[in-house]
Amino acid sequence: MGTELQKTAKKLSNAFIRGKLISPINRKFCNSSKQANILRSLCEEQIKSEIVGFKAGGTGKAMLKKWGEKEPFFASIYKRNLLKSNSRVKINKYNLGIELEVFFYLKKSILLSKNKMTEKNIGKYIISMGPCIEVVGYRQKKRGLKTLGDLISDFGANVKFINGSKKKYKKLNFANLKTELMHVKSGSKTQGNTKSVYDSPIKSLVWLINKIRRRKSINKNFYVFTGSTVGVVPIKYKGLFSGNIEKLGKVKTRIS
Repeated sequence: MGTELQKTAKKLSNAFIRGKLISPINRKFCNSSKQANILRSLCEEQIKSEIVGFKAGGTGKAMLKKWGEKEPFFASIYKRNLLKSNSRVKINKYNLGIELEVFFYLKKSILLSKNKMTEKNIGKYIISMGPCIEVVGYRQKKRGLKTLGDLISDFGANVKFINGSKKKYKKLNFANLKTELMHVKSGSKTQGNTKSVYDSPIKSLVWLINKIRRRKSINKNFYVFTGSTVGVVPIKYKGLFSGNIEKLGKVKTRIS
């Protein structure tokens, strides 16, 4: 198992580095979240690109219950995968879809804190916040989603993060902000709410920070992407997508 695991990590990390697709990995590395997280960690160890933040994934409680999972997962986000609003993203037929979420920008000192983070004390570490579109997909030639491990094992299945403008952090009712993702040309809309993100993006943020605090180090302030407010929306049309999160603003990306 160890040798096969190492070889699989090498194949996935090379696919990530080169922007290539590989044949589907053995399902035994995806069926168990524990095994999938081991594989993800091995893959991330081989990536030398600068880490700019972390993603919380699988934050929809209904899906976690369906999969028999107790909690979400996290994955490292690299500078090469972070773009500004209106950037163009080229996809392939193995992309899962597109998501709309809340990001937070945090002081690096939070990772050294001796205190457990809570919704009450985490605010002093948050610098800013904003809307983000995430393009989701595999580094493998496979479709669909059977387990949470499918996402975990493939770098969190993140392709690109497109950030809207930052706003100075202030307390909002993050458990009830309306959201909307729209394909501009067709007018097709998907509406959501921040309450679908682990009950609140702040709760998702607190969970992630407590998972990585004092285990991860980073020498710059960093981002946390908290999870989709609209689920994974299939990309039926290419072109311009616009996302809007109440009180946080808009973000756009062009899919080609």
